[in-house]
Amino acid sequence: MSPDLEPEQRPHPILEDIDRHAVEKPKLFPPTPGFKLQVGIITMTLDIVVPVFNEEHALGTSIRTLHGFLSQVLPPGWHITIADNGSTDSTLQVARQLSDEMEGVGYIHIPEKGRGRALRRAWLESPAAAVAYMDVDLSTEMESLPRLLAAMEDGAHIAIGSRLHATSQVRRSFKREALSRGYNILIRTLFRAPFRDAQCGFKALTSEAARELVPQVRDQSWFFDTELLLLAAHRGHTIHEVPVTWKEDPDSRVKVWKTVAEDLRGLLRLRLNFWGLTGKGTDG
Repeated sequence: MSPDLEPEQRPHPILEDIDRHAVEKPKLFPPTPGFKLQVGIITMTLDIVVPVFNEEHALGTSIRTLHGFLSQVLPPGWHITIADNGSTDSTLQVARQLSDEMEGVGYIHIPEKGRGRALRRAWLESPAAAVAYMDVDLSTEMESLPRLLAAMEDGAHIAIGSRLHATSQVRRSFKREALSRGYNILIRTLFRAPFRDAQCGFKALTSEAARELVPQVRDQSWFFDTELLLLAAHRGHTIHEVPVTWKEDPDSRVKVWKTVAEDLRGLLRLRLNFWGLTGKGTDG
């Protein structure tokens, strides 16, 4: 790097470090076998939101990988939005530089923490016909993305990745597996939910569904996904699950037991809201 560059022109040290250590170029993936991009998908613009909190080291590699994949398998009309929510490191600066570096990448900054808060703003402000989100660790293999889009082309209002699908391939700890299965069994028991996995960080929905449902979701954090799906099912929206290949991130920021407690409180709130103490339904 030239020493004559002004400070604001110099790449962020994190990005310099990525280049200096010659991180592998984004892996290029072929389209999912049997998947055809038809008229509905070609005309459906897509905004993929990546919520981040203190991810200065992982962000550059993840966004470059995602950008490379989308460039390979989708026609023009997609966009990546990095949603920085309350980071205290240099994540926001890295996001700015990635936005300057790559076409089709933008960012927003939300000063407060909370994945639900980040998705709420990003999705409601997006002009795209469909919105989605992926976790920054890319735990879900991106080859499943065309399946989400195909499901919406076929009429689904919401399409979600499911680690509990019979043909999904999942690698995670016994504790995480047991908690996930127990949580989703509870959801299906309490709400007769038409889906098996509420928490996989791999979802897409039409902008019409987002504009109807997101303003009604109260949670701003990890329960956001579950509340959104239960509200959608309660209101008659079509939800389609697709199998995924998923690997647990050992550096996950999820505080498991705190999240479990918050999820249980959220389920109780929705149970009372939808059906009330007498068992009669309301539209929450």
